[in-house]
Amino acid sequence: MSPDLIEREVRRRKTFAIIAHPDAGKTTLTEKLLLYGGAIQLAGAVKAKKEGKSATSDWMAMEKERGISITSAALQFEYKDNILNLLDTPGHEDFSEDTYRTLMAADTAVMVLDAGKGVEPQTIKLFRVCRDRGIPIITFINKMDRPTKDLYALLDEIEKVLGIKAVPDVWPLGTGFDFKGVYDLRDQQLYLFDRTPGGKQKAVSRMAGPNDPSLDEQFDSEIVTAFREQTDLVENGIGKVDKNSFLLGKETPVYFGSAVNNFGIELFLNKFLELAPGPDHIPLRDGNYLDPINSPFSAFVFKVQANMNKAHRDRIAFLRICSGVFERGLNVNHNRLDKPVKLSSSFAFFGQDRNTVDTAYPGDIIGLVNPGTYKIGDVLSTGNTPPLRPLPSFAPELFATISCKDTLQLKSFKKGLDQLAEEGILHLFTSRTIGGGVPIIGAMGKLQFEVFQRRLKDEYGADTSIHILPYGISRWVKKEDRTKIPSNAGLVEDLFGNMALLFDTEWDMNYFHKNNEGIELLENPPLED
Repeated sequence: MSPDLIEREVRRRKTFAIIAHPDAGKTTLTEKLLLYGGAIQLAGAVKAKKEGKSATSDWMAMEKERGISITSAALQFEYKDNILNLLDTPGHEDFSEDTYRTLMAADTAVMVLDAGKGVEPQTIKLFRVCRDRGIPIITFINKMDRPTKDLYALLDEIEKVLGIKAVPDVWPLGTGFDFKGVYDLRDQQLYLFDRTPGGKQKAVSRMAGPNDPSLDEQFDSEIVTAFREQTDLVENGIGKVDKNSFLLGKETPVYFGSAVNNFGIELFLNKFLELAPGPDHIPLRDGNYLDPINSPFSAFVFKVQANMNKAHRDRIAFLRICSGVFERGLNVNHNRLDKPVKLSSSFAFFGQDRNTVDTAYPGDIIGLVNPGTYKIGDVLSTGNTPPLRPLPSFAPELFATISCKDTLQLKSFKKGLDQLAEEGILHLFTSRTIGGGVPIIGAMGKLQFEVFQRRLKDEYGADTSIHILPYGISRWVKKEDRTKIPSNAGLVEDLFGNMALLFDTEWDMNYFHKNNEGIELLENPPLED
């Protein structure tokens, strides 16, 4: 395939993730982007309701019941001759590790803030991951139709808490109940909104200039006067969005709207296409970037998911294509196994629906049927394995033993343990000294334990019991340090053969370190040579 054709396809693609603190409106915004992108005709209900429809990106039973995103889904849709790959990341605070890994597959992040709450703790964590990865961030301030903070205070909060300049690209006409529209500061057009029943269909917008006399006739004079004064202050005091500064991570363009009512969504989507970079910023270990067009085919596995569809009962490895062209049946080298594999069973997903993929380009996300061949972090390539930066792993902070209630379910229980642990939703350990040989699971939040048990029951038919352990900190150790570890230490082994130590408190960890200075404690599993 000619480089010109590859380049044309690469330029069409925008691969992005939406990050937010729980309940800021991430899943709602996802649905509405799909609605305006033409991928769905009717937006689903965000919260579980008997008469409602679950969100397109949510497929797990618990997601539909609770109205939260627990897994990561990859959704592709076309809009204005652009191919958008939307990575729908878990929105619950307990699922940060899966979210962090998924961000490694994105080229842009959309940061959703609640207009009434501003920058929240989970937002800060996710922002830092994006900054470390060099992912440019676009901010969408949601829930403008509800009581909000002072808008200037919100911008100031973004700058002080996150350390990035916040530059509005639009400005709202009114807030709360008086939120009537947004003004495009670059194109100098005011978009007024009409509510639609339940926000299920596209909101009709009308355009008017900011000084249009009809505004004084339609709206309260205080709202209109404040709007004109604010836009003048923003234009003269803050300035306009600079795309280069945005791409370098020095500033974040800011948009305002209400996802639930579709206010500001279409304008935001159009502006996103203008700003978001293509898939040409995959960072390498040496600080350079991978050339997506002139390099051989390469891709990495950022997620493994079991039982996405009970009719198929298979595992799927999600692959982010970094360079070259994917063609079904392609023979590639598997870096971890150091052997050739054939990529024959490839799919694109939209919720639970799957379609065979014959060809895909840099930026695309595809799923491969995984018989146990692929693990998170694997790199597949037709040339030399590119030195991609490793995917992050995080030390769990909660631990528990897990056992099967019924010995007749033991085989299914063990299968479920291994397959779900491979997904990376939690860590699986074994130990000779802790738990009496019973498997140990480690997580960053309690909900992960609940989800783990639920999926073992629903997908593998295994009823389980969990016993919480007192440990609150874990650290991995290098292979060469294993013989130095005292026999009374809380030593465990993870799924991949790495050794780790469990501590009750930070004081215990520091005491151990003080008395065993020759043992290096690592927050991440040691990299293989």
